Amino acid sequence: MVYKIEVVERDVRIAIDENKTSDQLISDEDIDTLSLNDIIRSKIVEAVRRVESSAPVHYLEEGHVFGDAIYWESNGSGWTLLPDDFMRLVAFRMSDWERTCYVAISADDPLYDLQSSRYKGIRGNVQKPVCAVVNRAEGKVLEFYSCNSEEAYVKRASYIPYPSIDEEDGIDISERCYTAVVYTTAALVLTAYGASEQAAAMNTLAKSIFE
Repeated sequence: MVYKIEVVERDVRIAIDENKTSDQLISDEDIDTLSLNDIIRSKIVEAVRRVESSAPVHYLEEGHVFGDAIYWESNGSGWTLLPDDFMRLVAFRMSDWERTCYVAISADDPLYDLQSSRYKGIRGNVQKPVCAVVNRAEGKVLEFYSCNSEEAYVKRASYIPYPSIDEEDGIDISERCYTAVVYTTAALVLTAYGASEQAAAMNTLAKSIFE
């Protein structure tokens, strides 16, 4: 869902005001060349990135589609290029898989080395598929392990992009993550003002959304 930045700024100010421990947590003297809204605005993208990178997958929206073209390798494995703005996998499933893969490993994961095993039962398969996000000569790709045949096709593929403020001054935020984003933005703003205890309280509130 796309939220106007002015709406996010308002909700962050409300969150700070409702959770302050003194009559004037952020004083006028603390605001130099930047207004409070300017500082809030500068923290929103980072807050969205933090929240949506770590939120449980069922709190995320369906995301953006990818995987228009796939390239096959040996043993039924293959790969597809990821968009430049790829931040996090939401879901990936090939047509002959028995389950959807919601988490992608990295090349540093011990499980990744097992995908090159010559033993079929050790590699990912249609019962227990494995996806990995890795950097290759072609760019950042999602490798999948594996299918029973090269007749398989991408049945589902979606991702969450890195957040950004669009030309109409809006930002795409998963609706169920919005409150956590507001609290996380508030925490970043309070940290910028040196209010570490209040910032910690806001971070605790943000994490509680997913409990």
